[in-house]
Amino acid sequence: MSLEENIKLAVENKLNDGTIENKVSEYVEKGIEESLKELFGWSGDARKTMEGKIKSVMVPYLENYDYTKYIVKLDSVLASVLNEVTKDNRKILSNFKELMSIDSKIKSVKVSDIFTKWCKYVSENVETDGLDIDYEGPHYESVEVTYEFEESEKRDWIKSERGRILFECEHDPDMNVCIDVFRWNDIHKKDMWNFHADEDCKVSSLRNIDEFKLYLMSLKQADIEIELDEENDCDYVTPEKEPEAYLE
Repeated sequence: MSLEENIKLAVENKLNDGTIENKVSEYVEKGIEESLKELFGWSGDARKTMEGKIKSVMVPYLENYDYTKYIVKLDSVLASVLNEVTKDNRKILSNFKELMSIDSKIKSVKVSDIFTKWCKYVSENVETDGLDIDYEGPHYESVEVTYEFEESEKRDWIKSERGRILFECEHDPDMNVCIDVFRWNDIHKKDMWNFHADEDCKVSSLRNIDEFKLYLMSLKQADIEIELDEENDCDYVTPEKEPEAYLE
């Protein structure tokens, strides 16, 4: 049997058993599926036709719809969202402004002035639980505050000198602050010290930093030195918080 006769016989067999018919049907289905995808795709004619019909019905309906009852709710929601989103940013911007507010012409600040600044911070923030009340004011009794300079032991072979300035409130240890100071012993000026700030100058740290640490950061940012005009001092600070009135 020749090759042509073999091919003819094979085709006839496939036609008789339905194989070719199934294949043709399969490809027709695939072709229809692909055509429908194109028709209903982003740039297909069927999609454009459907969009036009939907717009013709929906747009006039939306234009004539009364949204009044939603305006008040929307305004309230937007105000709430904006307040929540921006309050931290407002704090950061406020603290950043304070951070950059130091006069660049100032080269040094006296430790006694820093102590005064810290006393104000204590007055505004000190814990009042456990304090007696002076009813002539009325106001809470004053708390004792001190500062003291401690210098580390010197070594001739070490080129730097180090120390620390301790601000302490015995009543409320949360108010305590330690400022680490240093200087090079061969080039320093008398009573002048550089210092380390507790916080890195990062935007993220400006969100929750307290006023006194922000003040120290601003001094450090401006490369201001601390002048040790006095090595220690003591004072009494009256809390700004007033006692709550009550009836006996």
